[in-house]
Amino acid sequence: MTERENPALSELEGRLAEKDREIGRLKAELRAWEKAWGRIPKRDDALFTSISGREVKPVYTPLDLAEDGGYLEDLGLPGEYPFTRAPYTTMYRTRLWTMRQFAGFATAEETNQRYKYLLAHGQTGLSVAFDFPTLMGYDSDHPRSLGEVGVCGVAISSLADMETLFDGIPLDQVSVSMTINGPAVILFAFYVAAAERQGVSHQALRGTVQNDILKEYQAQHAWVYPPEPALRLIVDMFEWCSQHAPKYNPISISGYHIREAGATAGQELAFTLGNGFEYVERGRARGLDVDRFAPRLSFFFDVHNDFFEEVAKFRAARRIWARHLREKYQARDPESWRLRTHAQTAGVSLTAQQPESNIVRVAYQGLAAVLGGTQSLHTNSMDETLALPTEKAVRIALRTQQILAYETGVPNTTDPLGGSYYVEALTDQLEAEAEEIFKQVEEIGGVVSGIEAGWFQKGIADSAFRQQVEVESGQRKVVGVNDFTEGSESIEIDTLRISPEIEEKQRARLARLRAERDEARVGDALAALRAAAETGDNLVDPILDCARAWCTLYEIREAMERVFGSYKEPVFF
Repeated sequence: MTERENPALSELEGRLAEKDREIGRLKAELRAWEKAWGRIPKRDDALFTSISGREVKPVYTPLDLAEDGGYLEDLGLPGEYPFTRAPYTTMYRTRLWTMRQFAGFATAEETNQRYKYLLAHGQTGLSVAFDFPTLMGYDSDHPRSLGEVGVCGVAISSLADMETLFDGIPLDQVSVSMTINGPAVILFAFYVAAAERQGVSHQALRGTVQNDILKEYQAQHAWVYPPEPALRLIVDMFEWCSQHAPKYNPISISGYHIREAGATAGQELAFTLGNGFEYVERGRARGLDVDRFAPRLSFFFDVHNDFFEEVAKFRAARRIWARHLREKYQARDPESWRLRTHAQTAGVSLTAQQPESNIVRVAYQGLAAVLGGTQSLHTNSMDETLALPTEKAVRIALRTQQILAYETGVPNTTDPLGGSYYVEALTDQLEAEAEEIFKQVEEIGGVVSGIEAGWFQKGIADSAFRQQVEVESGQRKVVGVNDFTEGSESIEIDTLRISPEIEEKQRARLARLRAERDEARVGDALAALRAAAETGDNLVDPILDCARAWCTLYEIREAMERVFGSYKEPVFF
């Protein structure tokens, strides 16, 4: 049969020809529309760029979509490769996102009460905020902790504190996220040992420890050890969790702090995923099967003010991760391709001026995260630029998520913005931008080389400077800050105040611990840890033994520091 005699082929050729004619007509109509629109003066009170500096066109059409892909290749169905539309098939129709409010202040006892309050009011997961001494690996009675104990989070210096933190909270039923990086493996050991004392098996533990040291060198600066030993400890946790705690996420690869430091959406996307690829390569270099640990890698993204750009960022992240894990790293398990993420609304967008306006900002940011397909969400409280949040502010932030979940209809369908010419074009643009940054990182010798040369730090600083100039010049409006002000913007609201007595209580608690513990057992455990650090052995079990022996946070940190040394950032600019 000839092609002319095949009616199906003739019909297909006819449809393709009509599509070509339609594209031609669209191009002509668009040129005429743009010519007419170009004569209309634009508003002079807006930049018409995203917060990231991306030019936003007045209209988007099918002409803005990538030409080299198709629906199944670039989008696919929800829960199927490349996961652009969603990481899971039915998403929120089956299970809502985890409502996980970041909380921690003062002592373990007081934070424990806050956790019980949150759980009683409908929160479905806990997220631990540590004070600054804990974040840096110092005990509450260390000289460098003076004046900071319990101020910006909860003070945890030992297994005893961790046990009190979760007193009456069953760790086999509640998912726990811990935001800790430099000394992450030590706090993880305290958590595992606390679960043991509850009678909870390692196999039952669910949750995440942030443990993302690369972004610390790039943006947040809460490190302890130099990059190589720090990366060793992270891979040790990959290995240990894959064998002993298969439901636990040993890392949350975090773009949040990169974005908070001033990065654009594209930089946040590329730096975060690039760090993720570095961790994959480190795991493979250890000899771990990528499909044994990659399914437990999770992510953590910021949700900033530019609504559509944020939605597209989540979609692009899933597609990039899936393609690289399948094609470059030869992962065969679809769970390795599936990027899962926690999200938090942008703390850097909150204003001390007119703080009630932050409720509105957070609501829209939370909506963007849900439309983008997050698995877990923290919504910031309105008063967080002034102090740690009050119970009232936390309750409003949690109610924001509950209104999204039960009153807006947003969870009823998966990826409701999928197919939007604007959102799909932004998804394509962000993917292309990230791929270009990956090439640049490869050219400078990889992630660690880029950190040591200050390449990431400079890129973030440059973006932060541009954004600040736009705000200070009035080009980019911030409600209540550089426009729509009412004279005096410092509105009095109730704030949480941490008593100086907290530090005295913590010091006394540590003194009792040291007086009652078996010092010989402490010495033996720390010596065994130092000896293991000198070898290539996995250090999680020796650190766990130190936790069980009631060694303190700083004692464990110092034992490894004697072997690994400490990190001091070079001066770049």
